[in-house]
Amino acid sequence: MNKIKIVTDSSCDLNKDIIEKYNIKVVPLNISFGEDVYIDGELENKEFYERMKTSSELPKTSCPSPERFISSYEGDEDVIVFTIASSLSGTYSAALLAKNMMLEENPNKKIAVIDTQTGSILHGQFIVKAAKLVEEGKSFEEIVKIMEEIKKDRAFFGSLETLENAIKGGRINPMAGKLINALNMKIIIKVSDGEVKPVDSARGCNNSIKKVVAKIGDIAKEKNCTSLTIAHANCLEKAEKAKEMILKNHDFEEVNICEIGPVIGVYTAEGAILISVI
Repeated sequence: MNKIKIVTDSSCDLNKDIIEKYNIKVVPLNISFGEDVYIDGELENKEFYERMKTSSELPKTSCPSPERFISSYEGDEDVIVFTIASSLSGTYSAALLAKNMMLEENPNKKIAVIDTQTGSILHGQFIVKAAKLVEEGKSFEEIVKIMEEIKKDRAFFGSLETLENAIKGGRINPMAGKLINALNMKIIIKVSDGEVKPVDSARGCNNSIKKVVAKIGDIAKEKNCTSLTIAHANCLEKAEKAKEMILKNHDFEEVNICEIGPVIGVYTAEGAILISVI
């Protein structure tokens, strides 16, 4: 049986220790502030958030080139690739094009490109699940089948501290956005089926986190989830508070706190909290 390599893009927001533990190959997206273009990872997260906060224009993200993916596919292993939702980025298409280019030269190599239909922490949890299946000795075909089933009907929730990025990006009327911010209203989002939708709101940080925790708690109970991930956009104290809240009522075999990196942080802005379970 050939060895299996797990490849992903950098929108997954996995901690470095997890990436190293499972030997996951990460293909970085690009981040640009005007004419200044960076490969994701070149800017520290705190530096990214500080620069974004003081920038009059919203930074932009762009998908990796197919060549960047091809480089990650090289080697004797079969490859399973997980990408951010195709509806949110061209990354899936780039990974698929790279697969076709690689197979022209190596027709016996197995490469599966999986559109996670999500992003950030749920994307990351799918990757960890697949890596564990590799450790268990599951075959390439078994892992692909299992992961295609697991990703169905999955969602995660988050609380946005500010609508500043939505205002800068032209996705919300500036006057309305500033009023919402002035009233200390926090927007609660749901990410599912490749879409990010506002589904609720709450006044103040604590109330918004409580609502997100309640929504995630319902999913955890319904699906008997064993893994919890909380991500924060440069606001670790909020993540710790969310963890404390949810663990009062639910037990998990695995609990991780991670940072929302630049790819997703462009959209959440600083101060956001995301929570997912599988």
